[in-house]
Amino acid sequence: MKTCEFEQKAQDKALNLYIDTRGAGPRPVTFTEAVVDGLAAGGGLYVPERIPELTLEDIAALAQLPYAQRAARIYRAFDTDLPAETVDALMAQIYGSNFDDERICPITSLTADTHVLELWHGPTSAFKDMALQCLPRFFSASAAQLREQGKLDHDFLILVATSGDTGKAALEGFRDVDGVSIGVMYPDGGVSDIQFKQMATQRGRNVQVWGVRGNFDDCQTGAKNVFGDEAFAEKLQDTHGVALSSANSINWGRLMPQIVYYVSAYAQLVADGKLGLGDELDVCVPTGNFGNILAAYYAKRMGVPLGMLYCASNENRVLTDFINTGTYDISERPFVLTPSPSMDILVSSNLERQLFELTGRDAEAIAGWMADLREQRRFRVDEGTFARVREQFASDSIDNATCLDTIKRVFDEHDYLLDPHTAVAYRTAENLRGENPVLIASTAHWAKFGDNVYRALHGLEPGAALPADVAALSGCELNELIAQETGKHDIPRGLAELDALPIRFDEVIEGGTDSIEAAAARFLEELGAAAPGRDDRD
Repeated sequence: MKTCEFEQKAQDKALNLYIDTRGAGPRPVTFTEAVVDGLAAGGGLYVPERIPELTLEDIAALAQLPYAQRAARIYRAFDTDLPAETVDALMAQIYGSNFDDERICPITSLTADTHVLELWHGPTSAFKDMALQCLPRFFSASAAQLREQGKLDHDFLILVATSGDTGKAALEGFRDVDGVSIGVMYPDGGVSDIQFKQMATQRGRNVQVWGVRGNFDDCQTGAKNVFGDEAFAEKLQDTHGVALSSANSINWGRLMPQIVYYVSAYAQLVADGKLGLGDELDVCVPTGNFGNILAAYYAKRMGVPLGMLYCASNENRVLTDFINTGTYDISERPFVLTPSPSMDILVSSNLERQLFELTGRDAEAIAGWMADLREQRRFRVDEGTFARVREQFASDSIDNATCLDTIKRVFDEHDYLLDPHTAVAYRTAENLRGENPVLIASTAHWAKFGDNVYRALHGLEPGAALPADVAALSGCELNELIAQETGKHDIPRGLAELDALPIRFDEVIEGGTDSIEAAAARFLEELGAAAPGRDDRD
């Protein structure tokens, strides 16, 4: 298809608006409003009224373009209310020299029908960069446009709960963005040494990081409660001229860039002769909050010939149990610490969007199930919805020992080093795959989780103490040891230099709403005091 025909599709459509999954929002909103708001006014999540459709020729044509232009085309297909030239310019900034591979997310084929989509070539070495280099720029452009239209007269505090990777990626993306400050919460003791240092050493005048006593679900629940506190929102507006927004995957602006890389990956595999145009490709994604695999579903809805979507869980197998039974139950479910901490999640926020789509956009059903989850810690979907879940998804959970064993086996067989999250997906794909080739989403560079990679390569049990001399090493030093042992000297500079950077943030707070709100208010007060030209927070 010619470029002009592809562009004409977007131009011919009416503006695409965004609706609330729970049906409680007062009106549909524009893309810019959805990105700036983050959470829908009715408590649900925003989804576009219309999912664009691409032909096979549209998809194949993307492979002839650099990644930034692929992303711009797909955004324009969604017909946002930002000018096309703005989208083009933003994408050129987003996907450039800040990634260590000009292909942005290259594909490594381990066998003729097993392909690994490397989503960790951005500045923080995790897949979250694919979206969180994108969201801040679109957030800023959206806010600027809304200000010009007289719809906005305040600044923003981005409040983020992270299980490890989102936090650093969001901090880096929003660092020194005008009109925005960002506070990140992570579970104290629940992230790797590398992940902690990435956040605790973060540069920027407008950033803050807190450890939270508890697990990721405590962080996420606390953040949601803060977002729902109208009195606190009024206080922020009156005292600081600031409104809350989110960079978590509840924000549609986080999800759209993830859709792009699945469309792009299919086009690239066809262009490389590894897949026939129109052939089905199954996708396997290590999943905690359900956003990454939901993006694959939306790519499929757009016309990409994706087959089964394999949801890979670790020992926190709430999604596996849901996909296999139709019941989502965390009422008595223990929270397990695993070698793949970014998946140590029990409340998967983006499942709400997926169920909204699979019910035929039944907002009443979604509101009811989410109320059941909030009040009873469980819900069960109807038989028709469950049948549609099973048509699209299959799921398996991988225990900690098998995760580490998979890292060692793949290294021995393919001379390829997986991080623990990707190992969970690799083994799940082995267990569930059928005749179709499989694309495995690789979500982090192995050096983010060196302690467990070392355990895997040396046959140590999950959680086993490292040898004394190894345990004495910092995360950076341990990664260098692994590199020497394996010959994998591709440690990204952003990880290798962490030991040399000063720790800026080491405060630990309680996970309750009051504690989080008090910490956020202190941060804004300090920021205001430092505002007149001072940048001593750098």
